[in-house]
Amino acid sequence: MQFLDQIPFQLVLIACVTLGLAPFFPEPHVWEKLKMLVAGDLRQTVDIFDLLMHGLPWLVLLAKLARTVLRG
Repeated sequence: MQFLDQIPFQLVLIACVTLGLAPFFPEPHVWEKLKMLVAGDLRQTVDIFDLLMHGLPWLVLLAKLARTVLRG
């Protein structure tokens, strides 16, 4: 967990805005892949990899926020 604490919030936010939302048009990949996941259409390996790659910054942000709140 110390590794998570050492990552600056600014770096995580930049990763969320750039990698987490890229490409911006017509819609962010992470949003498209989440819709596919909910619809049950997320079957191809490349789509699963896309979801993991574009979703990782958001998961790190959520983990940092949870850790900050729980630590007080």
